[in-house]
Amino acid sequence: MTSATDPHSRTETVSADWPPPAPTAAPPDKAPRWSLPALLAILVLAGVLYGWNLSGNSLNSFYSAAIYSGTQSWKAWFFGSLDAGNFLTVDKPPFALMVMGLSCRVFGFGTWQMMAPEIAAALGTIWILHSSVKRVFGHVAATVAALVLALTPITVAINRDNNPDTILVLLMVGGAALALRAVRTDRLLPLIGSAVLFGLAFNTKMLQGYIALPAVFAVYVYASKLGWKKKVVNLALAAVALAVSSFWWAAAVSLVPADDRPYIGGSTDGSAWNLIMGYNGLGRVLGGEGNGGGGGGGGGTFAGTAGIGRMFNEILGGQISWLIPFAFLALTAGLVLCGRAPRTDPTRAALVLWGGWLVLHYLTFAMAEGTMHPYYTTALAPGIAALCGGGGVMLWRAFRGGDARWSWVLPAGLAVTGVWAIVLLRRATGWNTWLWPVVGVVTVLAIVGLSVFRTAASGTRLRLLGVSVAAAIVAALAGPTAYAASPAFSAGTGGMGGTNPTAGPSTGGGMGGPGGGGGRGGFGGGNGGPGDQLPGGTQRGSGQGGGELPGGGGGGNGQMQPGGGNGELPQGGAPGGMNGEFPGGGTPPDGTGTGTGTARGGPGGGGGMGGSVDSALISYLEKHQDGAKWLLAVSNSQSAGQLILSTHKPVISMWGFTGTDQAMTLAKLKELVKKGELHYIQLGGGGMGGNSSLSQEITSWVQKNGTAVKASDYGTTASSGSTSQTTTSTIYRLDPSDVT
Repeated sequence: MTSATDPHSRTETVSADWPPPAPTAAPPDKAPRWSLPALLAILVLAGVLYGWNLSGNSLNSFYSAAIYSGTQSWKAWFFGSLDAGNFLTVDKPPFALMVMGLSCRVFGFGTWQMMAPEIAAALGTIWILHSSVKRVFGHVAATVAALVLALTPITVAINRDNNPDTILVLLMVGGAALALRAVRTDRLLPLIGSAVLFGLAFNTKMLQGYIALPAVFAVYVYASKLGWKKKVVNLALAAVALAVSSFWWAAAVSLVPADDRPYIGGSTDGSAWNLIMGYNGLGRVLGGEGNGGGGGGGGGTFAGTAGIGRMFNEILGGQISWLIPFAFLALTAGLVLCGRAPRTDPTRAALVLWGGWLVLHYLTFAMAEGTMHPYYTTALAPGIAALCGGGGVMLWRAFRGGDARWSWVLPAGLAVTGVWAIVLLRRATGWNTWLWPVVGVVTVLAIVGLSVFRTAASGTRLRLLGVSVAAAIVAALAGPTAYAASPAFSAGTGGMGGTNPTAGPSTGGGMGGPGGGGGRGGFGGGNGGPGDQLPGGTQRGSGQGGGELPGGGGGGNGQMQPGGGNGELPQGGAPGGMNGEFPGGGTPPDGTGTGTGTARGGPGGGGGMGGSVDSALISYLEKHQDGAKWLLAVSNSQSAGQLILSTHKPVISMWGFTGTDQAMTLAKLKELVKKGELHYIQLGGGGMGGNSSLSQEITSWVQKNGTAVKASDYGTTASSGSTSQTTTSTIYRLDPSDVT
């Protein structure tokens, strides 16, 4: 019988049986009775974590508004427009919004109707990963992989939000699983299906959907049993399928004249191709293109400074890094155990694919100089989970195989995992302080038990070995589970901030999620609930006791206090949290602002994603809309999104999400006013969209030709118990006769 540690003696005919199954494993063609119930239990657990208290979540109103607009206009649904009037799109391709929009068209617009496809996608990802791992590594490995994926903290957080990453991960995992099937069966159809899914992933978050493609290509080229000529033909057909499924939307957008389509948000010229190569392409990796600048720019604001250790820093460590060391150890050891296996060995092919998935995503996210949100790292989770399951079982078989050279590898991996869990848990000062000692004790007991009962074959010693294995799994997953449970079971908002969802407590990094409250680096503030992180390192706080932020901004009582004091904000102020004349107060994300103040300075308030709405002013605008297509034009998409959701009317975002889109020009504004499609524009001190000549030109023209709407015209007053304040001369009325 071939030893688990002697792969050199294998031949081509037995490669599929390597590594040999553990003594207690069921035959590959017969599922053990516990396998399906275990998977269903994991799916139920995941469903609870993803759906419990969902109505209490603060979803991303930027995407919520686009989804709502898509239910009002099929044109908005196709383009991914923020508003039903189709002035500007969101800064992503619309596939995920299309899916959620269809659900809302069928069942009505609401939180559950919007999130049902997201939760279904998340559960589908677990099922697909389980199935793919099971075919190569067995049922135990598949169960572990499914459990790890379900309990990854940042995955739980993002699966409770309406960002597109949940659907993105489903499509990429489906593409990877089909690629492995194509390698195993030598059939063309799974390869074409894989290409189509990766293309749809591209239409969800553009180049991020391609990160794992090099690993897929390498595995197919190396491990497929087909001849080179057939491989080339199949890959050529797959490339065609990939191109069609990737670029159909951008091509369709390009065929529509610019005057008949919305401005593509995030681009510099209104085209989808520019969005692909710029803001959502190399700009994410290299910085610039609206993503901030290297190192401490956009990326540094949300996820810490770019560098090889970024996944382990105080912001991202508790979200994704718990099992990364073990996954890399399992990958390395698994490849060594494969030894001189035949080129077509399915075990090595799976290790290379999931290992490549992990390495490629890790390096991309770690070194990205552009915008880098913590929730992007959910894409690492499938690779981590597959390697912990498949590679972990290989380590177990080697550990039990009798070769002393492998007797220390699995215990060492568990020890490193336990130590790192303790480090992460101790970072969360004052949060579940009992947990890290328990993890430490259970880890030690598990390692001792494994070492003592390693060679047990029957009786009590074998049962104690099983208990030791269970203890090791519990110790490894206790920390992630505690973090993962917090979004669903935290008080208030369910532990979510729609713009930048995270799990677990606050740490020193400034991006903590639930329970962060008044601690240092809290995600907004404690007593009043979490605020929202905004581009440029600023924060919109909605409660007391907010904390420091990695990019400089902080919030307490709705105030902006960059760098611990008042002054100039990184990349300017933000829409919310400052005395000012923009929706939510303050200046746009790339402008310059100073001072502190209470939350609201216009129709869009300070808290949440766009905050509360000045009902008196909104009532006035609706009463005097006079048949205009748009209720109001505001500076940025955050404020526009909140107003769209509050009024159910189209609102123009002139400068997009980051405040840098050149969507509005003076000529376009004059045309809209002349046609009677827009009457009201909101201006603010310092100019909209920063200090660009275009925004200053528009500001000057509106102030010269428009009529200021005074607070006394609509009679707004500070509401009881709120932080709102009366606004003055921030809204301008323009009529066709004002256009000269």
